[in-house]
Amino acid sequence: MAGAIVGRLGRHPTSLLLLTLPRHAAAHHRLHSPSSSQVARAGLPGACFVSGCVGQYSKMGDPSERNGHGALTRVLFCGPYWPASTNYTREYLQDYPFIQVDEVGLEQVPDVIHSYHICVVKNKRIDSDIIAKATQMKIIMQYGVGLEGVDVNAATEHKIKVARIPGSTTGNAVSCAEMAIYLTLGILRKQKEMDTAVNRKDLGVPVGDTLFGKTILILGFGAIGIEVAKRLRPFGVKILATKRNWSSDTLPSYVDELVDKKGGPEDMYEFAGEANIVIACMTLTSETIGIVDHKFVSSMKKGSYLVNIARGRLLDYKAVFDHLESGHLAGLGIDVAWMEPFDPEDPVLKFPNVILTPHVAGVTEYSYRTMAKSVGDTALQLHLGEAFTEVEFVN
Repeated sequence: MAGAIVGRLGRHPTSLLLLTLPRHAAAHHRLHSPSSSQVARAGLPGACFVSGCVGQYSKMGDPSERNGHGALTRVLFCGPYWPASTNYTREYLQDYPFIQVDEVGLEQVPDVIHSYHICVVKNKRIDSDIIAKATQMKIIMQYGVGLEGVDVNAATEHKIKVARIPGSTTGNAVSCAEMAIYLTLGILRKQKEMDTAVNRKDLGVPVGDTLFGKTILILGFGAIGIEVAKRLRPFGVKILATKRNWSSDTLPSYVDELVDKKGGPEDMYEFAGEANIVIACMTLTSETIGIVDHKFVSSMKKGSYLVNIARGRLLDYKAVFDHLESGHLAGLGIDVAWMEPFDPEDPVLKFPNVILTPHVAGVTEYSYRTMAKSVGDTALQLHLGEAFTEVEFVN
């Protein structure tokens, strides 16, 4: 007996394409994922790990009962930014017509979210009001790790799971670490001034600086911080790092080979006074918003450099601006800004020693293809009622 399957709608969730397929056709697309016992537990305190969340969804084996759209599972990407996330996920799922991937403008999300089962938030704030409208939602997730824009408590109250994609397994941490090195070298070698010299047909200027011999403070020694330290080591540097819990089982066994001096949040000011370069890799929380403030930047050596590849609001704008203006900071390299997209006319960009990139640290072919697979597999596993193997739940 044939059944109707609603096909992919592209960017217009109000248009429907009906395909007639045998009801057993989906079985040929069945995802063969590892058993829960094969899934490694990731080390996030307080998280509900994939291997522990099977029971809640194992009962959802009938897609028609599960999502209210016949045999269709719908995935919503919020907003037009980071377009490769949507495009690569669609490509990964192109042979699975029972999974629909849509992208809508940020302002449209509240009006359409009631029709979706998975929401990929990107830079959309998903607050309690929006969550209340998500009547069919099963999973709210990030295309990466940052969930500071999601009201996790409200999601929990509405029995919606919230998930991130662990950066250590997708290449996101590696990609971000490489960008940290890129920005660090860029401000040391005075990228803007080099561009000016080329345009002026000049030679032999500016005089840059080397990483060799520098002391570098890594603020936040999670997955990205670890990868940054690995890549800094061959440059002949001294590495300081701060982390809340150095006994975490997520740390590599060779951590003492990566870090010369370890400390907690209480040591950040002392370490800032020793460092020539500070690289911010911290998670953004209510406690870390604006943590790089006047007190911290004043604690840094005069002539030191600041790099941020984590979240823009870790840095206090006025503190950074004032210390650039005074010459206390010798350079700033950021992939993330206080407000995004960032105003290209903002005064901070007028400084010749500031480099800004458009939030692309994690946007590489390697990491984005891998994360597309994670989103796609999560959608397939939800549709089929299987254990989740690609994401880490935080509630």
